[in-house]
Amino acid sequence: MAHQFYFNPYILDNLPAPASGFDVVQDLSDPRLRMYITSRGVKTFFVRKRVGGRDRRIIIGNYPDMDIEDARSAVPVILESASQKKPARRNKITFKKFLDLYLDRRVRRGEDSRTKLVRAIDRHLSALFEKNISEITAQDIAAVIATIRGAAIAGRMQELVQSIFNYAVDAGYVKENPAASLAKVPQNRRVRPLTRGGLVRLVDAIRAEPDTVVRAAFLMLIYGFAPKSKIFSMQWEQLDFNHYMWGDMPLSDAAVVLLRDLPQDSFWVFPGRGGSHLTDPRCAWRRVATAAGIPDLTMDDVNKFLMRRLVWTSDKEEFRMNMNSLLEEISDTEIDSNF
Repeated sequence: MAHQFYFNPYILDNLPAPASGFDVVQDLSDPRLRMYITSRGVKTFFVRKRVGGRDRRIIIGNYPDMDIEDARSAVPVILESASQKKPARRNKITFKKFLDLYLDRRVRRGEDSRTKLVRAIDRHLSALFEKNISEITAQDIAAVIATIRGAAIAGRMQELVQSIFNYAVDAGYVKENPAASLAKVPQNRRVRPLTRGGLVRLVDAIRAEPDTVVRAAFLMLIYGFAPKSKIFSMQWEQLDFNHYMWGDMPLSDAAVVLLRDLPQDSFWVFPGRGGSHLTDPRCAWRRVATAAGIPDLTMDDVNKFLMRRLVWTSDKEEFRMNMNSLLEEISDTEIDSNF
């Protein structure tokens, strides 16, 4: 937090410079006015303003070249100017080119997640690619969204388009967001079908799975307390059985017992085809889920069910104990339990 006091020449002239980096002080007369003091003794007035969802620090001028009263007078003018929308640009840009800018500057995702997003965009929004972004109307967007099967995907694509156009407004390529006037896609929330008794039945069904790799991977979905993408891409070099760790994450006792019994003849713990790891064994999962009497169950349902019940703690040994306690509690559940 910035140190606060009334800015006056005597105090500002005698402010000590920090040993490294910079310090920030704040004016009590107008708390919006602040000052950087660098390690070289440079003093700079500035204000903070949230513009387009991002915190911006706008430089006013250096002290003593700029007087304190002049800096105070400049604050409301600068803030009002920063709040105004940028004028629309005259140069045209296609939706596809602007989308590339949006993905580069606004989207922060891992490689796999980004690849999935781009694949979904190419599949569902390609009809807008060659249109100039300034010429796209609400009707154009509604027509594209209407072609998407599945309310959940359609809703996410509509939210994405709205976010893209919000950025286009901030960047000055359009004056208004055409997606803002569209009604939200009605969502039918999916009820996750898993219960404690269902999880016990699922474990029994998984243990009857004939494929040893798939069987072990499905059991790790329960014992590993991690999403399927992380479970299936697990590497032997990440495991430390001496300390019961998987990278930075503790391993439950059940996970350690399971993993120690697996052959370590591949780079991957759960090898798949073509020298890669197991990816998405949907047919095998459908088989075990049906055998457990939960045909609509997904692999993500298992992780979400467990993580909602797992007590989180920053202490890794305590966290591991919480994993073991939850698995023991579930294993003691009667098969026909409905809670």
